[in-house]
Amino acid sequence: MFLKRVLITVTLGPLAILLVYLGGLFYFVPLVIFLAIAVVEFTRISTKIGWRSSVIVLLPLVIVQYIVAQWFPQYTAPTLVASFVIIMCYGLWLYESERSQTASADWLTMTAGLILLGWVAGHFLRLRGIGTAEGNEALIEVAWVWTTLAMLGTWFADSFAYLVGKFVAGKFVLGKHKMSPRLSPNKTIEGYFGGVVFGTMVTLLIGYIFSYWYDISLVTVLLIGLLTSVVSPAGDLSISLLKRQAGVKDSGNLFPGHGGALDRIDSLMWSVTFVYYLLILTG
Repeated sequence: MFLKRVLITVTLGPLAILLVYLGGLFYFVPLVIFLAIAVVEFTRISTKIGWRSSVIVLLPLVIVQYIVAQWFPQYTAPTLVASFVIIMCYGLWLYESERSQTASADWLTMTAGLILLGWVAGHFLRLRGIGTAEGNEALIEVAWVWTTLAMLGTWFADSFAYLVGKFVAGKFVLGKHKMSPRLSPNKTIEGYFGGVVFGTMVTLLIGYIFSYWYDISLVTVLLIGLLTSVVSPAGDLSISLLKRQAGVKDSGNLFPGHGGALDRIDSLMWSVTFVYYLLILTG
Protein backbone atom coordinates (compact mmCIF):
# COMPACT_ATOMS: atom_id res chain seq x y z
CA MET A 1 0.00 0.00 0.00
CA PHE A 2 2.81 2.39 0.88
CA LEU A 3 4.57 1.73 -2.44
CA LYS A 4 1.31 2.41 -4.30
CA ARG A 5 0.95 5.71 -2.46
CA VAL A 6 4.50 6.70 -3.36
CA LEU A 7 4.05 5.68 -7.01
CA ILE A 8 0.89 7.74 -7.42
CA THR A 9 2.49 10.73 -5.68
CA VAL A 10 5.71 10.79 -7.74
CA THR A 11 3.82 10.42 -11.03
CA LEU A 12 0.75 12.61 -10.56
CA GLY A 13 2.34 15.14 -8.19
CA PRO A 14 4.71 16.65 -10.78
CA LEU A 15 1.89 16.67 -13.35
CA ALA A 16 -0.31 18.62 -10.95
CA ILE A 17 2.46 21.15 -10.30
CA LEU A 18 3.01 21.52 -14.07
CA LEU A 19 -0.69 22.30 -14.58
CA VAL A 20 -0.55 24.83 -11.73
CA TYR A 21 2.41 26.50 -13.40
CA LEU A 22 0.73 26.64 -16.82
CA GLY A 23 -2.49 28.06 -15.37
CA GLY A 24 -5.39 29.16 -17.57
CA LEU A 25 -7.40 26.41 -19.23
CA PHE A 26 -4.49 23.98 -18.76
CA TYR A 27 -5.23 24.23 -15.04
CA PHE A 28 -8.96 24.95 -15.11
CA VAL A 29 -10.19 22.07 -17.29
CA PRO A 30 -8.38 19.13 -15.59
CA LEU A 31 -9.15 20.58 -12.15
CA VAL A 32 -12.87 20.98 -12.86
CA ILE A 33 -13.08 17.43 -14.23
CA PHE A 34 -11.35 16.14 -11.11
CA LEU A 35 -13.59 18.16 -8.81
CA ALA A 36 -16.67 17.02 -10.74
CA ILE A 37 -15.71 13.42 -9.96
CA ALA A 38 -15.43 14.42 -6.30
CA VAL A 39 -18.97 15.85 -6.42
CA VAL A 40 -20.29 12.57 -7.85
CA GLU A 41 -18.51 10.67 -5.07
CA PHE A 42 -20.00 13.02 -2.48
CA THR A 43 -23.53 12.40 -3.74
CA ARG A 44 -22.96 8.62 -3.70
CA ILE A 45 -21.66 8.70 -0.13
CA SER A 46 -24.52 10.87 1.09
CA THR A 47 -27.03 8.54 -0.58
CA LYS A 48 -25.49 5.57 1.21
CA ILE A 49 -25.89 7.42 4.50
CA GLY A 50 -29.58 7.85 3.69
CA TRP A 51 -29.69 11.41 2.41
CA ARG A 52 -31.01 12.08 -1.10
CA SER A 53 -28.41 14.22 -2.88
CA SER A 54 -29.09 14.84 -6.57
CA VAL A 55 -25.98 15.02 -8.72
CA ILE A 56 -28.12 16.43 -11.55
CA VAL A 57 -28.92 19.48 -9.42
CA LEU A 58 -25.69 19.82 -7.42
CA LEU A 59 -23.05 19.30 -10.11
CA PRO A 60 -24.11 22.15 -12.47
CA LEU A 61 -24.38 24.54 -9.51
CA VAL A 62 -20.91 23.59 -8.33
CA ILE A 63 -19.40 24.01 -11.82
CA VAL A 64 -20.95 27.48 -11.99
CA GLN A 65 -19.04 28.33 -8.79
CA TYR A 66 -15.80 27.31 -10.52
CA ILE A 67 -16.53 29.41 -13.60
CA VAL A 68 -17.27 32.41 -11.41
CA ALA A 69 -14.14 31.82 -9.30
CA GLN A 70 -12.01 31.67 -12.45
CA TRP A 71 -13.38 34.56 -14.50
CA PHE A 72 -15.95 36.53 -12.48
CA PRO A 73 -14.80 36.52 -8.81
CA GLN A 74 -16.71 39.72 -8.10
CA TYR A 75 -19.96 37.79 -8.55
CA THR A 76 -19.13 35.02 -6.08
CA ALA A 77 -21.60 36.10 -3.38
CA PRO A 78 -24.71 36.60 -5.57
CA THR A 79 -24.01 33.39 -7.49
CA LEU A 80 -23.67 31.46 -4.24
CA VAL A 81 -26.92 32.92 -2.86
CA ALA A 82 -28.78 32.09 -6.09
CA SER A 83 -27.48 28.51 -5.87
CA PHE A 84 -28.68 28.26 -2.27
CA VAL A 85 -32.17 29.29 -3.38
CA ILE A 86 -32.22 26.69 -6.16
CA ILE A 87 -31.23 23.93 -3.74
CA MET A 88 -33.82 25.15 -1.22
CA CYS A 89 -36.55 25.03 -3.87
CA TYR A 90 -35.43 21.53 -4.82
CA GLY A 91 -35.77 20.47 -1.18
CA LEU A 92 -39.26 21.97 -1.00
CA TRP A 93 -40.20 20.13 -4.19
CA LEU A 94 -38.94 16.85 -2.77
CA TYR A 95 -41.22 17.26 0.22
CA GLU A 96 -44.31 18.48 -1.63
CA SER A 97 -44.07 15.75 -4.26
CA GLU A 98 -43.47 13.14 -1.55
CA ARG A 99 -40.36 11.92 -3.36
CA SER A 100 -38.28 11.82 -0.18
CA GLN A 101 -38.94 11.11 3.46
CA THR A 102 -35.79 13.01 4.42
CA ALA A 103 -36.38 16.21 2.42
CA SER A 104 -34.97 18.53 5.09
CA ALA A 105 -31.79 16.42 5.44
CA ASP A 106 -31.51 16.23 1.64
CA TRP A 107 -31.73 20.02 1.36
CA LEU A 108 -29.07 20.57 4.03
CA THR A 109 -26.81 17.87 2.58
CA MET A 110 -26.82 19.49 -0.86
CA THR A 111 -26.28 22.91 0.72
CA ALA A 112 -23.24 21.50 2.53
CA GLY A 113 -22.02 19.96 -0.74
CA LEU A 114 -22.33 23.33 -2.47
CA ILE A 115 -20.36 25.08 0.27
CA LEU A 116 -17.70 22.38 0.56
CA LEU A 117 -17.16 21.41 -3.08
CA GLY A 118 -18.36 24.61 -4.71
CA TRP A 119 -17.21 27.53 -2.58
CA VAL A 120 -14.34 26.03 -0.51
CA ALA A 121 -12.92 23.95 -3.38
CA GLY A 122 -13.31 27.01 -5.61
CA HIS A 123 -10.28 28.45 -3.81
CA PHE A 124 -8.10 26.18 -5.95
CA LEU A 125 -8.96 28.69 -8.68
CA ARG A 126 -9.06 31.80 -6.50
CA LEU A 127 -5.57 31.17 -5.16
CA ARG A 128 -4.12 30.46 -8.61
CA GLY A 129 -5.77 33.64 -9.91
CA ILE A 130 -5.00 35.85 -6.91
CA GLY A 131 -4.22 39.41 -7.92
CA THR A 132 -5.99 39.10 -11.30
CA ALA A 133 -9.09 41.10 -10.32
CA GLU A 134 -6.92 43.96 -9.02
CA GLY A 135 -4.47 43.80 -11.92
CA ASN A 136 -1.61 43.25 -9.47
CA GLU A 137 1.10 41.99 -11.84
CA ALA A 138 3.57 41.22 -9.05
CA LEU A 139 1.05 39.01 -7.27
CA ILE A 140 -0.16 37.37 -10.48
CA GLU A 141 3.43 36.37 -11.28
CA VAL A 142 3.84 34.45 -8.01
CA ALA A 143 0.28 33.07 -7.78
CA TRP A 144 1.43 29.71 -9.09
CA VAL A 145 4.22 29.64 -6.48
CA TRP A 146 1.79 30.18 -3.59
CA THR A 147 -0.57 27.54 -4.99
CA THR A 148 2.30 25.09 -5.36
CA LEU A 149 3.52 25.73 -1.80
CA ALA A 150 -0.01 25.17 -0.42
CA MET A 151 -0.21 21.83 -2.20
CA LEU A 152 3.33 20.71 -1.39
CA GLY A 153 2.93 21.71 2.26
CA THR A 154 -0.16 19.52 2.51
CA TRP A 155 1.41 16.57 0.71
CA PHE A 156 4.63 16.65 2.72
CA ALA A 157 2.77 17.02 6.02
CA ASP A 158 0.62 14.01 5.14
CA SER A 159 3.61 11.93 4.01
CA PHE A 160 5.73 12.71 7.07
CA ALA A 161 2.75 12.11 9.37
CA TYR A 162 2.40 8.66 7.82
CA LEU A 163 6.12 7.89 8.05
CA VAL A 164 6.56 9.15 11.60
CA GLY A 165 3.37 7.50 12.83
CA LYS A 166 4.07 4.15 11.21
CA PHE A 167 7.83 3.68 11.31
CA VAL A 168 9.26 6.12 13.85
CA ALA A 169 6.81 6.51 16.73
CA GLY A 170 6.95 2.91 17.88
CA LYS A 171 10.75 2.93 18.03
CA PHE A 172 11.53 6.24 19.67
CA VAL A 173 8.53 6.96 21.93
CA LEU A 174 6.68 4.91 24.49
CA GLY A 175 3.95 3.52 22.29
CA LYS A 176 1.66 5.14 19.74
CA HIS A 177 -1.18 7.41 20.75
CA LYS A 178 -4.19 7.28 18.47
CA MET A 179 -5.30 10.67 17.24
CA SER A 180 -8.83 9.70 16.21
CA PRO A 181 -9.38 5.96 16.66
CA ARG A 182 -12.98 5.98 15.42
CA LEU A 183 -12.49 8.10 12.31
CA SER A 184 -8.96 7.12 11.29
CA PRO A 185 -7.37 4.34 13.39
CA ASN A 186 -4.00 4.70 11.67
CA LYS A 187 -3.49 8.37 12.54
CA THR A 188 -1.35 9.01 15.61
CA ILE A 189 -0.60 12.10 17.66
CA GLU A 190 3.11 11.44 17.11
CA GLY A 191 2.51 11.30 13.36
CA TYR A 192 0.51 14.52 13.45
CA PHE A 193 3.26 16.48 15.17
CA GLY A 194 5.86 14.86 12.93
CA GLY A 195 3.87 16.03 9.92
CA VAL A 196 3.64 19.57 11.32
CA VAL A 197 7.37 19.82 12.06
CA PHE A 198 8.80 18.17 8.94
CA GLY A 199 6.07 19.43 6.62
CA THR A 200 6.77 23.00 7.70
CA MET A 201 10.53 22.56 7.37
CA VAL A 202 10.34 21.12 3.86
CA THR A 203 7.85 23.79 2.75
CA LEU A 204 10.20 26.48 4.06
CA LEU A 205 13.12 24.87 2.22
CA ILE A 206 11.20 24.80 -1.06
CA GLY A 207 10.08 28.38 -0.51
CA TYR A 208 13.69 29.38 0.08
CA ILE A 209 14.61 27.85 -3.29
CA PHE A 210 11.75 29.70 -4.99
CA SER A 211 12.93 32.97 -3.41
CA TYR A 212 16.00 32.91 -5.70
CA TRP A 213 13.71 33.56 -8.69
CA TYR A 214 10.62 35.17 -7.18
CA ASP A 215 10.05 37.99 -4.70
CA ILE A 216 8.30 36.05 -1.94
CA SER A 217 8.39 36.46 1.83
CA LEU A 218 9.93 33.56 3.72
CA VAL A 219 7.87 34.54 6.76
CA THR A 220 4.74 33.99 4.67
CA VAL A 221 6.18 30.68 3.44
CA LEU A 222 6.75 29.64 7.05
CA LEU A 223 3.14 30.51 7.91
CA ILE A 224 1.93 28.54 4.88
CA GLY A 225 3.90 25.50 6.03
CA LEU A 226 2.44 25.76 9.52
CA LEU A 227 -1.13 26.40 8.35
CA THR A 228 -1.25 23.56 5.86
CA SER A 229 0.38 21.12 8.26
CA VAL A 230 -1.86 22.01 11.19
CA VAL A 231 -5.19 22.35 9.39
CA SER A 232 -5.12 19.77 6.60
CA PRO A 233 -5.62 16.66 8.82
CA ALA A 234 -9.00 18.06 9.94
CA GLY A 235 -10.13 18.13 6.31
CA ASP A 236 -9.09 14.52 5.92
CA LEU A 237 -10.97 13.50 9.06
CA SER A 238 -14.11 15.35 7.99
CA ILE A 239 -14.44 13.20 4.86
CA SER A 240 -13.54 10.14 6.95
CA LEU A 241 -16.59 10.97 9.06
CA LEU A 242 -18.83 10.80 5.99
CA LYS A 243 -17.23 7.55 4.85
CA ARG A 244 -17.62 5.94 8.27
CA GLN A 245 -21.29 6.95 8.36
CA ALA A 246 -21.75 5.51 4.86
CA GLY A 247 -19.81 2.32 5.67
CA VAL A 248 -17.23 2.73 2.88
CA LYS A 249 -13.44 2.73 3.06
CA ASP A 250 -12.72 5.14 0.21
CA SER A 251 -14.80 7.71 -1.64
CA GLY A 252 -13.94 5.96 -4.90
CA ASN A 253 -11.39 3.83 -6.75
CA LEU A 254 -9.86 6.45 -9.02
CA PHE A 255 -6.32 5.93 -7.68
CA PRO A 256 -5.06 2.58 -6.34
CA GLY A 257 -3.95 3.07 -2.75
CA HIS A 258 -5.21 6.65 -2.73
CA GLY A 259 -8.98 6.17 -3.01
CA GLY A 260 -11.13 8.55 -5.01
CA ALA A 261 -11.01 12.19 -6.04
CA LEU A 262 -12.70 13.32 -2.83
CA ASP A 263 -10.04 11.48 -0.81
CA ARG A 264 -7.34 13.44 -2.65
CA ILE A 265 -8.78 16.91 -2.16
CA ASP A 266 -10.22 16.58 1.36
CA SER A 267 -7.15 18.24 2.89
CA LEU A 268 -5.99 20.27 -0.10
CA MET A 269 -9.15 22.33 -0.51
CA TRP A 270 -8.84 23.63 3.04
CA SER A 271 -5.13 24.31 2.61
CA VAL A 272 -5.56 26.45 -0.51
CA THR A 273 -8.45 28.29 1.17
CA PHE A 274 -6.41 29.15 4.27
CA VAL A 275 -3.41 30.17 2.17
CA TYR A 276 -5.60 32.41 -0.02
CA TYR A 277 -6.91 34.36 2.97
CA LEU A 278 -3.47 34.41 4.57
CA LEU A 279 -2.17 36.21 1.49
CA ILE A 280 -5.15 38.57 1.51
CA LEU A 281 -4.58 39.42 5.18
CA THR A 282 -0.82 39.86 4.82
CA GLY A 283 -1.09 41.83 1.58
